Amino acid sequence: MAFGSMDRSGNQVPMAEINVVPLVDVMLVLLVIFIITAPLLTHSVKVDLPKALSSPNITKPEHIELGIRDNASLYWNGEPVALIQLTSRFSEKVKQDPKTELHIRADGHVLYEHVAQVMSIAAKSGLIRIGFVTDPSQKRHPKQ
Repeated sequence: MAFGSMDRSGNQVPMAEINVVPLVDVMLVLLVIFIITAPLLTHSVKVDLPKALSSPNITKPEHIELGIRDNASLYWNGEPVALIQLTSRFSEKVKQDPKTELHIRADGHVLYEHVAQVMSIAAKSGLIRIGFVTDPSQKRHPKQ
């Protein structure tokens, strides 16, 4: 097997071909190893598990419905509340249940500033689950 060629001046020039035979040999060995070991990995032990009748215990976390009207008035689960009362109320709810969710129902014409203030107060109070409630049945068309 020649690894180079001799040109007329007697200098050896390296061969510019890649020898893939060793690569194919290694790949075939790996293939055989995987073919042999694959059935061993899927072997499982048969166990008779006890049967029990039970229903899943689904507990939904408590949530706060906070409504924001276009005039920036706030409603905590339907009752009017002032912006300065939110911090204490949010903190109290988080102490009772850390998984409490805040569902914000904002009017379509509310300024973003009011919604951002409520979200900021909620986050500072420890509420980490904040969501927006929308009505998918109503389609808003841009004004023409």
